[in-house]
Amino acid sequence: MAESTGILTSSLVFNVTRVAPELIPPAGPTPNEFKELSDIDDQEGLRFQIPVIQFYRNDEHYGGSALRGRDPAKVIKEALGKALVPYYPFAGRLRETAGRKLVVECNGEGVLFIEADADVTLDEFGEALQPPFPCLEELLFDVPGFGGVLDSPLLLIQVTRLKCGGFILALRLNHTMSDAAGLVQFMNAVAELARGAQKLSVEPVWERHLLCARDPPRVTCVHRDYDEVEDTKGTIIPLDDMVHKSFFFGPKEMSALKRFVPPHLKSCSTFEVLTACLWRCRTIALQPDPEEVVRIICIVNARSVYNPPLPAGYYGNAFAFPVALSSAAKLSRNPLGYALELVRKAKADVTDEYMRSLADLMVLKGRPHFTVVRAYLVSDVTRAGFAELDFGWGLPAYGGPAKGGVGAIPGVASFYIPFKNNKGEKGIVVPVCLPGPAMGRFVQELRGMLSEFPERPVVAESSVFISSSL
Repeated sequence: MAESTGILTSSLVFNVTRVAPELIPPAGPTPNEFKELSDIDDQEGLRFQIPVIQFYRNDEHYGGSALRGRDPAKVIKEALGKALVPYYPFAGRLRETAGRKLVVECNGEGVLFIEADADVTLDEFGEALQPPFPCLEELLFDVPGFGGVLDSPLLLIQVTRLKCGGFILALRLNHTMSDAAGLVQFMNAVAELARGAQKLSVEPVWERHLLCARDPPRVTCVHRDYDEVEDTKGTIIPLDDMVHKSFFFGPKEMSALKRFVPPHLKSCSTFEVLTACLWRCRTIALQPDPEEVVRIICIVNARSVYNPPLPAGYYGNAFAFPVALSSAAKLSRNPLGYALELVRKAKADVTDEYMRSLADLMVLKGRPHFTVVRAYLVSDVTRAGFAELDFGWGLPAYGGPAKGGVGAIPGVASFYIPFKNNKGEKGIVVPVCLPGPAMGRFVQELRGMLSEFPERPVVAESSVFISSSL
């Protein structure tokens, strides 16, 4: 049953009743074997569980007539078992071998599945579904004893039926297995089978050796994202409690930010402008020592840079963490164009050779964690495809990351999530996690840059206080 934590500023509290969790094995025979992850997959910075959440209405307006009247939990559970036949490594368990190398023991033990009911309707969540979500820990229950990276289920899925006939699908993935693109590919396979497909539109491809180190390994590029930086100021784990808020950037907000872009950078993408803006505002809000070096880490999908290209259906991790660096003083005092140029250069660093060099570095350096000291990481999932996952009840009212700040270190990461506000405007919502006082300064700084639109709220009404012990 759900409990009120007393820390939600939203008044929405509801009860969730869960059936005992069960393991769902592949619905047919699968190979019993060991499969190595790639040297991009098994780095320390991906050894955590990443949460995703999907909200579905019981409404024909959203195209959800195909399976109306059927139990979504039973439909999805059955489709999950079928999908685990071609995607059988997900039903296995991770083991660690010599040199901290991760391998999947494909033993068919299965993924964890939870069936639940909540005494709440989708409308009660409000018109604008976006992180932070109330009672998330009840919608994605952390089953005791099953949360480890090694020797635990690689995927947990909870389907929660709502009073209105809609449902919520929440899942938790061991990030070493897949990135966002790979996870969406797998979940789309489940969705296709749930809708009655006899054959998958994309067949899965393992081939993790394609992203393994060369023999002999040789680091040929500069990888500042894995610098060994001493945390002299205690900045890795914030000492204060964290505040989680979401910010919406639609066409008007982006137009306001682009006023600060110099003429020679007018061709910059929305991602680049938004990233430069958030990095600068966040640094000002955190008030580091002026000469301290701060970092922005941009998740870059590297699928398009490999030569030859990765095969269609590859569902492993295929991205890099390129980083831009600046002193806090230069970043805070210079115009936005300064940060923008640094972000563009970092993204451009990711090439085929860069990715080969990165895999080699992992082997030579013991699979290190990317540097998080005075760092801010952003990941654009606007094109990942979470919003297109249709299990037979139409497209989701919201689909994407369940919260910001995920990973081994709270508060370091933000996602860019596709979103339509209650006025019907399409844009990007960005969950941000900061210590309380810094969040106030962040909102003030951002409001100043968006001052052309004082009538529009900068931040969503809901926010969550998150203990720094998370």
